[in-house]
Amino acid sequence: MKLEDKISVVIGGGSGIGAAIVSRFAAEGSTVYATSRKAIEAAHPERVVPIVADAGQASSVRDVYERVRKESGRIDVLVLNAGISEYAELGDISEDIYDRIFGLNVRSLLFAAQDALNLMQEGGSIVLVGSIADAIGPKGYGVYSASKSAVRSFARTWANELAPKGIRVNVVSPGPTDTAMMAATTDEVRAALTAMIPLGRLGRPEEVASAALFLASSESSFTTGTELCVDGGATQV
Repeated sequence: MKLEDKISVVIGGGSGIGAAIVSRFAAEGSTVYATSRKAIEAAHPERVVPIVADAGQASSVRDVYERVRKESGRIDVLVLNAGISEYAELGDISEDIYDRIFGLNVRSLLFAAQDALNLMQEGGSIVLVGSIADAIGPKGYGVYSASKSAVRSFARTWANELAPKGIRVNVVSPGPTDTAMMAATTDEVRAALTAMIPLGRLGRPEEVASAALFLASSESSFTTGTELCVDGGATQV
């Protein structure tokens, strides 16, 4: 029960990695407010508060926080997971593609973190979900990769800024993981990504959730500003 009696908010908790984080946090004793654009069927309904919200709209996220304030009064752990990816090589990148990806992955993440600050407690933890794409340069995912580089940069700055308040900020960066987002890529991309993983397989969402749990819990109490790569060794060896 590593998060017993903690109040967690997971923005983007409806499927894939986000859903796995919600499930693991609830299993570890946290009350979890989990947002998605669609209704969520939680594995631990007694501890999960599903909320239909649009992570791309700041007003929608603020409404989530207002509910948390009224019902629980604080946020101990904030996970910002909402994000999108689209395939487009340099010559095919449109303004719309750029705006969609940076709008959700960067702009919305920034203001979701900012708007949560008045509910965050000393000893709290913010976990940003990045990607090893920012380091490996996958063909056709330049905009997505750049957006995740911005997430990594935010973590360093916010770790500095929030340390005096006792709030830690870290990034969990999955490698290729068996989710719907990965399933939407081309066979060529999936094969190329799997081939670069020393462990020889895609990751599982629950493996990323375990890393997020470490960063969220007191077991990482002396860890801030870091990036924890869950990638089967792809960027490490």
